[in-house]
Amino acid sequence: MVEMAQGETILSARIYDIPVEKITGEPASLADYKGNVLLIVNVASKCGLTGQYEALEKLYERFRGQGFVITGFPANDFRAQEPGTNEEIQSFCMLNYGVTFPLFSKITVVGAGRHPLYSALIAAQPKATSLAENPFREKLKGYGIDTLPEPEILWNFEKFVVSRTGEVVRRFSPDTVPDAPELIAAIEAELAKA
Repeated sequence: MVEMAQGETILSARIYDIPVEKITGEPASLADYKGNVLLIVNVASKCGLTGQYEALEKLYERFRGQGFVITGFPANDFRAQEPGTNEEIQSFCMLNYGVTFPLFSKITVVGAGRHPLYSALIAAQPKATSLAENPFREKLKGYGIDTLPEPEILWNFEKFVVSRTGEVVRRFSPDTVPDAPELIAAIEAELAKA
């Protein structure tokens, strides 16, 4: 049985209590970041959106002094765009994008083998906000790529904003760039809360 502080939801307890692994293999949990605003992102090194790593790092540098943490979860679920080992992924991110935000071991974010963290995130926010005139799902279909229906993760670089208490408050589509005003506003709104 999980003891919860007054006002803490069962869902937040679930997110904090779900075991994950650091990219270096040590056991961890998101409870290590309790009290911070989180941006949880499923990442990939060989994706058309991989360049978002640079903007994610800038976002992390901009807000981390205010209690903001980006957590990157590599996943190889979309056209095998993250084929590397954890060591290769970590090296790629550091050498090519100077990533200093926490990275975790490669997981599955869709289907029957989906990591429990992503099951909890999807349950909390089943629909992603799309900021594009032409939704990313439609763009992928235009390239002949079949996508999974909502509420499944659409593609690499989908973004979840989590409050300081562990509540999943927003979900943004993969093509939402890290410096999009709507994403920045969502992060700032959570940072402003005590």
